[in-house]
Amino acid sequence: MTTSDAPPLQLKPRLSVSVDQAQAIIRRISPQASLLGITELHGGEISTVLEITLANAPACILKVYPESLQWKMAKEVYVLGLLRDLSTSIPKILLADDTRTAIDLNYLLMTRLDGTVLGRREATLSEAELFAIYAEMGAALRRINDVVLDSFGYIGPNGVWTVHPSNHAYMSAQFERKLTEFCTRGGDPTLAARLRDSVAARQHLFEAAVTPRLCHYDFHAGNVLVTREGEPHLTGIVDFENATSGDPLMDIAKALYYFTPKDAPKRDGLLAGYGTIARPDWEQTLALYHMYCTLELWCWMAQIGKREVLADLTKELANAA
Repeated sequence: MTTSDAPPLQLKPRLSVSVDQAQAIIRRISPQASLLGITELHGGEISTVLEITLANAPACILKVYPESLQWKMAKEVYVLGLLRDLSTSIPKILLADDTRTAIDLNYLLMTRLDGTVLGRREATLSEAELFAIYAEMGAALRRINDVVLDSFGYIGPNGVWTVHPSNHAYMSAQFERKLTEFCTRGGDPTLAARLRDSVAARQHLFEAAVTPRLCHYDFHAGNVLVTREGEPHLTGIVDFENATSGDPLMDIAKALYYFTPKDAPKRDGLLAGYGTIARPDWEQTLALYHMYCTLELWCWMAQIGKREVLADLTKELANAA
C-alpha cells in the first residue's frame, strides 16, 4: 500500500466526556468545585476542546489530544512556559495529565480566556476596525517572535526536536521533506522538480535569518480572542501546538497565507502592527515561505483525506514555481 492509498490520519478524538469524568478532572485542582455543564468548542482539526462551566469557580478549558499526537500535550506545556511573561493573555495550565486515568487520552486543563474568537466578529467589522485589530495582532506576534531559542527546527515536547544549525539548513530540509512527501502522496514529480529548482534559485533568502525565534505558526482569526462587543481589542491568543523555532518571516507568511485581495485591511494592519522588518528582500522571502505553506497544506490535506482540494493547491504551486 502506497502512502497515497493509506487511510487518512485520524485527528480530533471522537469522545464524549461524561459529567462524572469532568467532575473527577476538576476535583483534582478544586475539590469543592461544582460542575454545571460541558460544551464542545469549535476549533482546529487536531484536538477536542471543551469548555467546562462551574457553579462556584471560573470556567475552564479541557483540551484532549488525539491518540496519534499525544506528545503535543507536553509540547504545548513547554511553549506556554516560554511565553509566561507575554503581555498578551495566553492560557494558564491548571493541570497536565498523561496518566490516562480520568480519560484514556492526554489532556490539558487550562484557564478560559475572556472574549470571543475574532473569526466570529470579522464579518461585522469595518475596514478601519479590521486594520486596528490586526495591528494589535501584529504587535503581539512580534512579541512572540522576540523569544529566542537555541537552534532552528520543529519544537517537540521538551524543546527543539529537529535541531538545525541555521535557517538555511532547516528550511532546505523542510522543503526536501515536503517535496518527497508530495510525490509519495501522488503529487506530480515534474512539478516537484520545478519547485526544487525554484527553491534552489532563492535559497539565499533563508540566510538572512540568523537567530532562531519562537513562531506561533498558526496565527489566524480562529486562534485569537477579542472583546465581545464594541470596538474590537485583543484579549488573548490560544493554540500553540504548531509552534516552531525559526524565521519570524515564516510566521508572518503563515499568518498572511489565507488572505485574499479583499483582505488588504487585515494584511496592512498586521504588517503595520508588527513594525519595521529590517531585512533585505523581505517581501521576496515572504513569497518563498508562502510557497512552502502551500506545499505543506497540500501534503496535510492529502494526509487527512481531503483530496478534493488538491487540484486548486496544485495550481497554486505551479504558479508559485
